[in-house]
Amino acid sequence: MTKSQSRAVYTCGLDAAVDVVGGKWKPLILWALHDGPHRFGALRRHVSGVSEKMLIQQLRELEADGVVHREVYREVPPRVEYSLTDMGQALNTALLPLGVWGDAFMGRIVANKLSERPDGPGPRTETESRPLTEPLPESLTALPSVNAPAVAHRS
Repeated sequence: MTKSQSRAVYTCGLDAAVDVVGGKWKPLILWALHDGPHRFGALRRHVSGVSEKMLIQQLRELEADGVVHREVYREVPPRVEYSLTDMGQALNTALLPLGVWGDAFMGRIVANKLSERPDGPGPRTETESRPLTEPLPESLTALPSVNAPAVAHRS
């Protein structure tokens, strides 16, 4: 049974979305496909650090989840291209605000990672652990809305 087949019931939409996009490589693969179809080698170059085995596995899972399309061209030598489906394009649109958030707070995220204590994660000083008091960057307050269909949540 594959990872995609193992989850048939979700508690909410976020649960389903995280199941599809979860992991280190999937968001990077989806983002690489944002500007159009790519062959396997081009994807491997765009997603630096991913092994061939992991890229194959992640692409198969994304294809099984319906967000990536695999097109095989009957040529010699054989050619395979990967592209986003409509569902994959919608998922990338939903990931845009997450990328904006990451850009806005990357410095603080890195600083927090570098200041982790030996006895556990977290800032070293009280000033580093203060809540955010400065206003949010404009890029976060003016995020585009995602036009997703309304979904009834189970309680």
